[in-house]
Amino acid sequence: MATIVLTALGTAIGGPLGGAIGGLIGNAFDHAVLFRPKGVEGRRLNEVQVQTSTYGSQLPRLFGTLRVAGTVIWATDLKETRHRSGGGKGRPSVTSYSYSASFAVALSARAVRSVRRIWADGNLLRGAAGDFKTELGAFRLHSGGEDQAVDPLIAAAEGVGATPAHRGIAYAVFEDLSLADYGNRIPSLTFEVEADEGPVAIAGLAAELSGGILTGDGLGAVAGMAAGGADVGDALAPLAEAFGLALVAEEAGLRLRAGDAEGATAIAAGALCRSVNGRALNGCEHSGGSADSVPAALSVRYHDPARDYQTGVQRIGRPGPGRLEQGIDLPMALSGEEARSLAARKLGMAWAGRSTMTLRCGWDALRHAPGDVVAVEGVPGRWRIEEREWEAMAVRLALRRVPGAGAAIPLGASSGAMVRQADRPHGPTMLMLADLPMIREGVAAAPLIVAAASGGEGWRGAALFVIGATGEASPAGRTAGRAVMGWADNALPAGSVTMVDHINALHVTLLSADMELAGADEAALGLGRNLCLVGQELVQFSHAAQTGEASFRLEGLRRGLFGTEWAMASHEVGEAFLLLEEDRLVELAPYGSGAEIGGGLHVSAVGVGDSAPADALLTIRGEAVVPPSPVHVTARGDGTGGWIVGWTRRGRGGWRWTSGTDVPLGEDRESYELRVSAGPTELRRIVTDRSPWTYDAAAVVEDMGHPGELAVEIRQVGTYALGRAARIVLAG
Repeated sequence: MATIVLTALGTAIGGPLGGAIGGLIGNAFDHAVLFRPKGVEGRRLNEVQVQTSTYGSQLPRLFGTLRVAGTVIWATDLKETRHRSGGGKGRPSVTSYSYSASFAVALSARAVRSVRRIWADGNLLRGAAGDFKTELGAFRLHSGGEDQAVDPLIAAAEGVGATPAHRGIAYAVFEDLSLADYGNRIPSLTFEVEADEGPVAIAGLAAELSGGILTGDGLGAVAGMAAGGADVGDALAPLAEAFGLALVAEEAGLRLRAGDAEGATAIAAGALCRSVNGRALNGCEHSGGSADSVPAALSVRYHDPARDYQTGVQRIGRPGPGRLEQGIDLPMALSGEEARSLAARKLGMAWAGRSTMTLRCGWDALRHAPGDVVAVEGVPGRWRIEEREWEAMAVRLALRRVPGAGAAIPLGASSGAMVRQADRPHGPTMLMLADLPMIREGVAAAPLIVAAASGGEGWRGAALFVIGATGEASPAGRTAGRAVMGWADNALPAGSVTMVDHINALHVTLLSADMELAGADEAALGLGRNLCLVGQELVQFSHAAQTGEASFRLEGLRRGLFGTEWAMASHEVGEAFLLLEEDRLVELAPYGSGAEIGGGLHVSAVGVGDSAPADALLTIRGEAVVPPSPVHVTARGDGTGGWIVGWTRRGRGGWRWTSGTDVPLGEDRESYELRVSAGPTELRRIVTDRSPWTYDAAAVVEDMGHPGELAVEIRQVGTYALGRAARIVLAG
């Protein structure tokens, strides 16, 4: 009988298909091939992790759940969008550009169920809830069914007659993906693809890949796998590598079985031949290999579900001499424990496999087939048959030792720590507009209108639009970082602008539980820390205590900052609260005529996760260009029946207290408007360029004849607006 070796078994029994998968048998049972695979061109880890667009590159067939990069099969040129805004009332126009792209990525040469998460350049692009973190026109998944239609976007660009439906191929289409976050290029994408619900039985997987020719039972299941290669043998090679599968020929055809089954068929000592035709034979011959022929360490690289299906590595070493290290790449999803056990089993097989044995037996030994695991009476250990040959009237069996049933299995493995990007839904956008005084150095020449926006924990920004009187929307850029905002739970009473308020406290509830407020010392407060807008008053706080999941009590209040003491009397429960941080504010003054004093401003914000725009309306007061009210107003008699009214001016750019210098004027010239009134009736209006002003006796006598209290209001005349009034009552 001719020699039957494992690598020829497929061809001898299975015909052309068996020849295609013949290398698989050798992988399962041949020690040298096991650790030095030759000619295997199946899917490697790097092939499913790196996105390509190479013409003719092979698409894997995905099973279970796995993270893959896919292949770009269609793309448009970058789409440039030009935004022009501003340019009114002597202001320069602002032109900005944004870029987007539309493209399609093939994922699997087999139908899939769904796409879960998507990563772009390693950052989460689509969350588990299906929410995108970057602006996108539309996303469509074609699952790869045999009846799927052409994609409408590709058909519109290429023509219906020139657009294939790619039936049998699962692919994803991105329409107008914003590229601002990716350097204005199509990012490298990876997809968490669910091809099947739950783990896939290895027997069913092998049957599908072989067209139903290969069968098997009790082979276990795999959580996910990318199958590919030049032939069926290449596609199944990772399974043989990972699970030690054996291919055997039966009357019904080719069949896969677990190659490391615990059971072993016994070969009795009496079955060994001592002589044939009077010629003495050695029925049992032993040989062994050196320790250097076995790797000192073996590493298994795989997809780890605990690491978002990124590459994991488990390494096993052995004691004793040796410098050789080997690695196995498996394009399949395994847990850390499974991968470590696999590495230990492979290394144990290599170590035990140094021992070989040749038996010469009688006719009964023909019932033992290559691949069977046997136990020989009087010889320790378990042995696998690698060759069976009829030779010189005896059956020669070539065996290699395999690890015993009691082989040590390593303790549980860890997948290691990883920095996982939080997957939080974007949530609806909340938008606030504020008309602020000049809170930074310098003197303003236009109103300081800012927009602040925020949302849930996953909020990442929104596009801003200024809405005109006729409803047209003009782009106004994007929001800044996520602002800390909320609302007041109590109405602050009026307080002092010259003393720290240690009596009253402000209770606020923030928009999200992950937002925080913290106290600050005097040095930090002097640098502008903890400045917040409460209603229309600017306040600083030195202490913050959390009172609920998103609630805080703020104490040590500095009130009426930057000339906003006029707003202290208008607080109410539920008014807006905004922590002013410069990197979280967007200035809107350059965007059109809506920023004129007395005019209205309507702004909309549209975020990635918004089902409807967030709108905010504001009537422009121009706080940054309105001079603050004078202070230290006094009135004293002039000795003739008149009054001498004095005051101290403040400047729009002089909020920092600098010793030894006057407050900067901040206007083109110094001028004041005084209004004398009796009750609601204005009696006279005076313009002067200095303090004090003399209200002579004759005018006082004339004005005292009107009913109501006699009072004087003083306003500074600014370059762009009339200032707020300081008032003093002269007579009741």
